[in-house]
Amino acid sequence: MTADERQSHIRGFSTWTTRRWLRVGVAVSLVVLTLLGTAGAWVLGRTQTISDDLVDVRSPALTVAIRLEAAVLNQETGIRGYGLTGMSEFITPYKQGLTEQEASFAQLNRLLEEDRAGLDDLKAVQGAVERWQERIARPIAAAPAGSPSPMATRRAAEGKEAFDDVRAALSSQQERLRADRVRTRDDLMDTMVLRNWVFSAIAVVIAVLTALIFEGLRRGINTPLERLSADARAVAGGDFGHPITPTGPADLRHLSREIDFMRQRLVQELALSEDTRLRLDAQAADLQRSNAELEQFAYVASHDLQEPLRKVSSFTQLLQRRYGGQLDSRADQYIDFAVDGANRMQTLINDLLDFSRVGRLHNSHQSVDLDKVLERTLSELSVGIEEAGAEITHDPLPTLVADPTQMGMLWQNLISNAVKFRRPGEAPEIHVTAAREGELWRFTVTDNGIGIAPEYADKVFVIFQRLHTKDTYTGSGIGLAMCKKIVEFHGGAIEVDPEYHDGTRITFTLAPQPPETPALPALPEADRADAEPAR
Repeated sequence: MTADERQSHIRGFSTWTTRRWLRVGVAVSLVVLTLLGTAGAWVLGRTQTISDDLVDVRSPALTVAIRLEAAVLNQETGIRGYGLTGMSEFITPYKQGLTEQEASFAQLNRLLEEDRAGLDDLKAVQGAVERWQERIARPIAAAPAGSPSPMATRRAAEGKEAFDDVRAALSSQQERLRADRVRTRDDLMDTMVLRNWVFSAIAVVIAVLTALIFEGLRRGINTPLERLSADARAVAGGDFGHPITPTGPADLRHLSREIDFMRQRLVQELALSEDTRLRLDAQAADLQRSNAELEQFAYVASHDLQEPLRKVSSFTQLLQRRYGGQLDSRADQYIDFAVDGANRMQTLINDLLDFSRVGRLHNSHQSVDLDKVLERTLSELSVGIEEAGAEITHDPLPTLVADPTQMGMLWQNLISNAVKFRRPGEAPEIHVTAAREGELWRFTVTDNGIGIAPEYADKVFVIFQRLHTKDTYTGSGIGLAMCKKIVEFHGGAIEVDPEYHDGTRITFTLAPQPPETPALPALPEADRADAEPAR
């Protein structure tokens, strides 16, 4: 075989899949085992056949031949004694010998029916016995008893010669039967040795086949899979540049190439996601800086508006006191509008300052007993609560790590809203609950007030969004927006329960330990002095 032919055969085998290798291996193993099984079955059958021939034919035939000889000898002894003495008791052995002779002939005919040489020997014995009986035994046995038979004396020499022929035929038959038995026994021993060799060869071939199968599985399946698994673990461990080496049958190599292609795609996607992450980090940093600047701008802008607004408010109030009633009614109305607008502007600016201070001025996390904070808040709101006739109850509240000022602002806005937005002619009933929910605490503030329509459930948490006019309910529309900012600053979320229809139920969550938050720009020293929490 040339080198090109060898390479062609190798390439042909390289395209075989695991299924094809298994099919070929199983087919070859089945053929070999079938051949071995056939050989083993033949050897076993041959052994059984020879054993049956030895046990059922050869040994019994020799035994019957010996009994036949004994029967003929009994006849000869009886006839000789009867011929010499004429005594009838010598006839009995002769008759018994005849009976045994017939039985032996019949048995030998049955045993040797497939043995041509054995049947020929049996016919020779039968002929010799028949001639002796015809010439000697039956004439002497037919003589009357009581006196010696003259024929026995006359035919003594002939009788001896005829019986010697019988003896020779019997001896020849027995010698042949003994030789056949010895030959059959030797064949049985040789066949048993062959049987042992065949089954030893079968055991060796099965062991070799088993070893070849396991070695083929190890080299063709286990080793490639282990290598593939090791490469996959290396990639899963973070070494994304580690190549997947294709080994083994064609389908396993195809699988390795597919996994390597997936690895390459993963490397590309990781590179793309890393680039995207870097851009997002940059955008997040820009957004955080922008938000911080916006918050700083909102605080500074609202703070800087305080002074001119104070002047406007002071002079409009001074104008109202000094010239009120001296001008016409329209001028008094204009002055009232100016005073009211200045006051509302003052309120909006103060609320905006409070909103901007959340997480900036008040950012002192410590262990806070919410029961005490709520009681202190209720004490501060006691006048409004008493005027409204409100009944406020609460479950035991937990102790969390939080900013105490912000927790006070949270309870103050929620309780004051529940008292303010009550139903006309009905005393407010407010209940506060707290329950552990996984890693968070869930709180609810439930009242029997006018409620919030589902379509406004998100709008109420937007800054300066009002659902009612200022004439119906006072306020700037910043309270729930401030609550949302406080709750989110402490790692929670707040919402309106849409399933509650007998008033309003505000639910919010707080973390036992607030998350780390980036530091916000500090307030100027001059601003800190006059920064007071909104109430």
